[in-house]
Amino acid sequence: MQEIRRQQPDACLEAFQVDLSSYMSIKKFETSLSQWIRASNQEPSIQLLINNAGILAKSHRLTEDGIDEMMQTNYVGPFMLTSILLPLLKNSRVPSRVVNLTSFTHRCVSEIDVSEEALRGVKFGQRSVGGSYPLASTYEYTKFCLLMFSYELHRQLHLSSGISVMAADPGVVETGIMRELPPCLSGFAFFVLRVMNLLQKPDIGIDAVIDAALAPPEASGKYFFGGNGRTVRSSALSYDMEAAKKLWAESSALLQELQLRDSEFRRN
Repeated sequence: MQEIRRQQPDACLEAFQVDLSSYMSIKKFETSLSQWIRASNQEPSIQLLINNAGILAKSHRLTEDGIDEMMQTNYVGPFMLTSILLPLLKNSRVPSRVVNLTSFTHRCVSEIDVSEEALRGVKFGQRSVGGSYPLASTYEYTKFCLLMFSYELHRQLHLSSGISVMAADPGVVETGIMRELPPCLSGFAFFVLRVMNLLQKPDIGIDAVIDAALAPPEASGKYFFGGNGRTVRSSALSYDMEAAKKLWAESSALLQELQLRDSEFRRN
């Protein structure tokens, strides 16, 4: 924010905190954002939403919403946030945009399961009983779901409302995502990736995200990877439209369940 203010002194800025592993936190953020927009006399709209949150958890942990923490942070939370902010995105006088950060690891997903149990991460928790938590396959599945959601959101919104939806894959970036792993393991992984010339610094990995954010509206529905405006095709499974519709339906049902629970809590 300091750098933005340095370059644009008259910029109207505010920082908010939101925990995507909590429905209540997302609702609180929506309320705070709407209040700030009204207080600032700004157009009640959003032009760009980038869903960038992601974790790599080493154990199965249930959130207050009863969902696996990695599943909710990486997919269910972004789905809820985007759905809740859709009115503001649709209200923009200029074409608005959603950019979802996915990962090339989505290609490791070999079968599609969009059941409620899968979205809640129940099956991943069951696998960890008496054994280790399948952190890699869980992470891959969350990024696969976010990608399918991106394509379905594009199909539902781009022609009807003009909202562009892009998927962006920054590649292997040196961040703190492996902070839950033993330092010797994460350090070795980064070392190998660096030797293979696959590891990127954040200021390079961000290129695909910037490309997706600045691309023309007709690029909606594309998968950005590698910088320089490059787009590639994702896995064949990720283009399964019937599965994407089912994923949307199950995700919406989960959101409605949490909204109903919140309403009942407020009445009591």
